[in-house]
Amino acid sequence: MHRHGYKGRKFHRERDQREALIKSLAEALIIHEKIETTIFKAKDLVSYVEKLVTKAKQNTLHSRRQVISNLQTISSAHKLVDEITPKLKSRNSGYFRIERTKLRRGDNAQLASVSFIYDEVKVKPAKVVTEEKKPVEAKAKAKVETETKAVKAPAKAKAAAKTKEEK
Repeated sequence: MHRHGYKGRKFHRERDQREALIKSLAEALIIHEKIETTIFKAKDLVSYVEKLVTKAKQNTLHSRRQVISNLQTISSAHKLVDEITPKLKSRNSGYFRIERTKLRRGDNAQLASVSFIYDEVKVKPAKVVTEEKKPVEAKAKAKVETETKAVKAPAKAKAAAKTKEEK
């Protein structure tokens, strides 16, 4: 008998057990933002959570309730909607990276790590002060200081004169 018309991986589990497995992996991924599992579970997990992230990006009450219904806890759904999806706003898809890591010791299964791909915020480089600017700035400061001393000197002389007149 051929496998024609059968989609998806079974993972040697019943349907409800498969759904629970994917939900728990999705929740772990959202809470920890990076997990390690077998390569095939990772591939199924990414397709499941991609749909959740797309719903969560709408940020409406209806989409939030749909996300809650597809995860095990409300706190993980709120974290997805409130904290993770704002970091993914500029992307339309491809929110995850699957990297093959190592072979599991017990059964030699290929493991992979799944993590979010956040957009890197472009930070402006700090201004670099060159040696040429330092003497110019020092001269400008010295000039300002001499001008303020010149302004303060007559004021001090007038104050001293007033005190002498009062005595």
